Amino acid sequence: MKKAWYAIPLWGRKLIQYAVVAVFWVSVWVIAAACVGNSLLLPTPWKVLSRLGQLSCQWDFWRTLLTSLGRIMGGVAIALVFGVLMAIATHFVPFLYTLFYPMITIIRSAPIASFLFLLYLWLNRDLLPIIIAILMVLPVVWANLHEALGAVDKSLLEMARVYGFSPWKKVKYIYYPSVLPAFMASCRSSMGLAWKAGVAAEAILVPSISIGKMLYENKINLETTDLFAWTLTVILLSLILELLLLGLVRLVSKHHGKGKNIGEEVAYASSSDL
Repeated sequence: MKKAWYAIPLWGRKLIQYAVVAVFWVSVWVIAAACVGNSLLLPTPWKVLSRLGQLSCQWDFWRTLLTSLGRIMGGVAIALVFGVLMAIATHFVPFLYTLFYPMITIIRSAPIASFLFLLYLWLNRDLLPIIIAILMVLPVVWANLHEALGAVDKSLLEMARVYGFSPWKKVKYIYYPSVLPAFMASCRSSMGLAWKAGVAAEAILVPSISIGKMLYENKINLETTDLFAWTLTVILLSLILELLLLGLVRLVSKHHGKGKNIGEEVAYASSSDL
């Protein structure tokens, strides 16, 4: 039996495992729905999937989906840019680390709801999911990259100084390969957090066109099947985004892995100048 299992290709084994997990949890859902016996409280998976299929045939569904996705991913992109810039600035100018640290600590510690209600006094509610996504991602990216920059091998920097590396070569051969793993890990850990927090912000503030608004209205109107269908949409979209990000991580890692390690790259770059 064990030999037969390992005779299956790796992708086939993973596919079987995922299928077994999916069947198990769908079975749990079916049993729970049968025990409850009331679709208003807990609809069956078939009703939810059927309703999701109906919704996916409507333009309003895709407009809502893309609007929420655009808001939240826009916030993530802004946070990544500012997180990188802040990490660079606070690494090379230590006083800036002391200056910005209280702000980052407040962002990490304060509840999301507090930011929502405070910012709602000053900003349009359609902008708030973007701000919340920024607040979720920025501290993670900044902290991880600042730590990674501080952990760069000092002997490599000394070698670069001895051989008169330009700033660009230092970035290419030393800083980039050193901080890349931390950056990709930050993206992976903060993506799901930003997505969940952004949708939660929409559900509280109810922007004009948003997934959160649909969740709120379905709850108010007791449209449980629609509520489950939209929730399933959020989960599936989160999984798709994570898979895309993992694919990007593997692609970048594979591309970087084809080259030399950091020390070899620095040695190669220094020898090419001789």
